[in-house]
Amino acid sequence: MKYLTPILFFFLTAYVQGQYMDNEKLGEIITKNSDTIVGVQGNWQFVYKEVPMMCVTDAKNNRMRIISPITESNNLDKDLLLDSMTANFHSALDVKYAISNGVLWSAYVHPLKELTTEQLESAISQVYYAAKTFGTTFSSTQLLFGAGALEEKKKEPKKEVIKKEKTQKF
Repeated sequence: MKYLTPILFFFLTAYVQGQYMDNEKLGEIITKNSDTIVGVQGNWQFVYKEVPMMCVTDAKNNRMRIISPITESNNLDKDLLLDSMTANFHSALDVKYAISNGVLWSAYVHPLKELTTEQLESAISQVYYAAKTFGTTFSSTQLLFGAGALEEKKKEPKKEVIKKEKTQKF
């Protein structure tokens, strides 16, 4: 019995460590799921169902992101910005709409090591759907979490006003 505990600990540790994602596995899974792929380990550009995407990792800091450009941010009016922020809460799920360097992106961010194959494949799909549905349903999957808010907003005349003078710090 005293030998059984160290043996179980060894196998459990090997099992958990065997599930860690790294750049090599990540590249293999993206290659398998994409139409085309170019780049170097940790920085890939690929096409998924005709939608351009990028995957960038920082293995040292255990981070990765998959992003897809949607439009230049100067093309966005107030209503589209508000709709995308609402979608970040209700229908974008694991993907978020974000602006960086003058571009609106569909973005999935996750710790690299803890990422599973299933999560990665779901992330690619969600980034794709969020990019494709921007401006319509703003959704990353068929599932809508708290979707009633978007539907109610579309039925009522737009009344949202951003008040600068009454903002409070958290």
